[in-house]
Amino acid sequence: MDDRQRLKEILLEKSYRKGSFTLTSGKTSDFYIDGKQTTLSAEGAYLCGKLLFSLLQKSPTPIQAVGGMTLGADPLVTAVSIASFLAEKPIPAFIVRKEAKGHGTGNYIEGLKNMAEGCTVALLEDVVTTGGTLLKVIERVEAAGFKVGLIATIVERQEGGTEALAKAGYTLESVFTREQLLS
Repeated sequence: MDDRQRLKEILLEKSYRKGSFTLTSGKTSDFYIDGKQTTLSAEGAYLCGKLLFSLLQKSPTPIQAVGGMTLGADPLVTAVSIASFLAEKPIPAFIVRKEAKGHGTGNYIEGLKNMAEGCTVALLEDVVTTGGTLLKVIERVEAAGFKVGLIATIVERQEGGTEALAKAGYTLESVFTREQLLS
């Protein structure tokens, strides 16, 4: 079994739920993908890191840091950073806060000391529905002077996220679409 197929099994076992759910976007859905149940498991984190790192390697622009909005992206950016180190192509991770830090530096972004000024970054998310969280992250990352070279997710729910990001000028890459995950 290859890594992608194994990750699909883990996602379906640990993260996929049927029922009635209200999503971050405010939309209601008859299914929910709780990505953290997979990304916080040892094997799931390893596979997510490895597969997302592989996506980053295909970027036309070299990726110099990887980050995303806390909390969903935290285990992903760590896993990708570790996978990059193991591949002897180290990429530092950063985390974007939901609110600016209320003390000390007051930063929205943690991990700045590991990033070159103005570098090209990849943004990660465990599950994308409308793309709203990623648009907020893009705004904060670009306001800090960085360039967004790639946006990637584990699962693209196929509910407008790809289109919203494309309208803003960005391409979303995914390990799985909803259709691929549920097929």
